[in-house]
Amino acid sequence: MSVVAVQLGQCGNQIGQQLFSVINSDSNGANRKTYKECSDERFFYENSKGDLVARSVLFDMEPKVISQAITKASKSGKWKYGETAHFCQKQGSGNNWANGFSVHGPRHEEVMTDLVRREVERCDRLAGILPMMSVAGGTGSGMGTYVTQCIRDMYPNSFIFNHLTWPYCTGEVIVQNYNSVLTLSHLYQLSDAILVHENDTVHKICAQLMNIKHISISDVNKVIAHQLGSVLQPAFTEHSLSSYSRDPIGELLCSLVCHPEFKLLSLCNIPQMCSSSLAYSAFKWPGLLKHLRQMLIANAKMEEGIDWKVCVPSVDKSAGEMARNKRHVGFNTSLANLLILRGKDVSTADTGAFKDSGMYAPWLPAGGTFSAWNTSVPFNGYEKSATIVSNSQSLLRPLDNIVKKAWNMFASRAYIHQYTKFGVSEEDFLDCFTTLEQIISSYTHP
Repeated sequence: MSVVAVQLGQCGNQIGQQLFSVINSDSNGANRKTYKECSDERFFYENSKGDLVARSVLFDMEPKVISQAITKASKSGKWKYGETAHFCQKQGSGNNWANGFSVHGPRHEEVMTDLVRREVERCDRLAGILPMMSVAGGTGSGMGTYVTQCIRDMYPNSFIFNHLTWPYCTGEVIVQNYNSVLTLSHLYQLSDAILVHENDTVHKICAQLMNIKHISISDVNKVIAHQLGSVLQPAFTEHSLSSYSRDPIGELLCSLVCHPEFKLLSLCNIPQMCSSSLAYSAFKWPGLLKHLRQMLIANAKMEEGIDWKVCVPSVDKSAGEMARNKRHVGFNTSLANLLILRGKDVSTADTGAFKDSGMYAPWLPAGGTFSAWNTSVPFNGYEKSATIVSNSQSLLRPLDNIVKKAWNMFASRAYIHQYTKFGVSEEDFLDCFTTLEQIISSYTHP
């Protein structure tokens, strides 16, 4: 089954191009014929000339980013984008969500939906659609949300798995908090799940783990693409023990989205290091999994700086029922976790520690909170690697911060006129705040 990517705005197009490069490079390693066949079926197809073409459509209101993505893909000589699978105009959205959603989206709806439809029709079987965008921009989030809405209308029974990039806390644009609130509240109702990468976290990984001195947007995007690829590449799942999963999005959602009120997913991946250090490093599964589990429960996004004092709360059965003791400050409660292991001796990895019921919300049924996928094929140059995709409280703090900042601006009516003139009313803002405050409440008391 195939996944169709929809690259939206500058962020979505840059990350999308890096993602396809990682997937293509990883699949072309030695002794991985079946792995490559499955990966290519998911993400590429052959055109009439025999070229390997990405299953993706690219949208932006400025031609520069799209032309750069197309050029980089073509220069690789290994894969390319479809010759007509893109749309751009020489008019930006000025970092205004309302302009993208209410003006550019409806104005160009027919041509954009036709591009998506044509890409979907190239698939023998559709696994799902992967819209990729920034949560805080103009074109990527505003027009991207409109495109996602159109996709949901066109394919009401297909999976939509959004990938969002969270802005730096220090701010990229003055209205990024407004844009984030509007994007998240809409996509939460349109998507089956939303996987979030935080720019601040990825920046720290580049600085502290990759040892990059002068960090560029490209460096950040490469880390995001590596982590995302570690989830999307073929693996054996609990439902496909003898062959690679043919329904990657469906099985991922089945493992992680236990309730429609809880759709926010985060990701941790280890190890990550600069290529010069990789050749001199050796890893064992017990050590990798011990660190990854502590990262999960302590809400640490990388190996450095983990708080080892945080522990899973004990369970008291003396009263005849499961009653959890007071949770440690900083403990990250999970609703569901998916562990993906790739590499040498993967069959020897013991994942039992991730099944501890104390890690999860008490109302969830036993056995429905943890899933594990694996493959002996190493990923992207790492002999052993582990990724955990988590539906947990890990995004609660950044979400709460964005809502508070946006509410403070809204209370003082700052920049509201820039949105109302494009058709987003104050009542629309209030509806969006209400939606996100309900999400925050749900994750605060899972």
